[in-house]
Amino acid sequence: MRLLLIRHGQTIDNANGALGTVVPGPGLTELGRTQAAAIPAALVAESIDAIAMSTMRRTHETAAPLVEALGLAPIEFDGLREITAGDIEGRSDSEAIRLYLGTLFGWWTDFSARIPGGEDGHEFHARYDGAIRELAAAHPEGTVAVFSHGAAIRTWASWSSGNIDAEFSRTHGLENTGIVILEGSPEAGWEAVSWQNAPLGGSALEDGGAPDPTGEATLA
Repeated sequence: MRLLLIRHGQTIDNANGALGTVVPGPGLTELGRTQAAAIPAALVAESIDAIAMSTMRRTHETAAPLVEALGLAPIEFDGLREITAGDIEGRSDSEAIRLYLGTLFGWWTDFSARIPGGEDGHEFHARYDGAIRELAAAHPEGTVAVFSHGAAIRTWASWSSGNIDAEFSRTHGLENTGIVILEGSPEAGWEAVSWQNAPLGGSALEDGGAPDPTGEATLA
């Protein structure tokens, strides 16, 4: 199976550097819609069998141009939503960002670490793995475009891929509509064959001035 894990387009939370994880959340900004519109052309070489997305509005809007271009009915999975920020939802201060990202990176050694009022590593990986397993069962030899979220993709793909370690996941970001491609299966394991930080439409669609904590590399 080939998984195209695509981060959604820009939202106002990304532009403001805020943690926004409550469903359904905001839609796309004007830049986000431009990023989404560039996806079909960027993926024209892929033979996509199915399109999946989370329950959050931003993934629906990002997937829409590809859905229209391919004529596929998208499948919604709650398990693909962003990692819950809990008590620090909506905050953009450095203390909250460090707590959120620090907990996620801490899952490399301790799955029981919990974002206050939010999820621990066991809960997140169980729901995300569950969605991917359903997709793999339905399309074991196919290619599936999965529209999901910055922290969720980075965390699940890094932990699930046999060729990615904690340091890589910490130092490689994922801009809006960036893509991580995995190949394999839940049974045989996954390997990351591509990690493209820049938007699928090219680096000209980046918002270099946006704080966007769930998409930025964490160097410390």
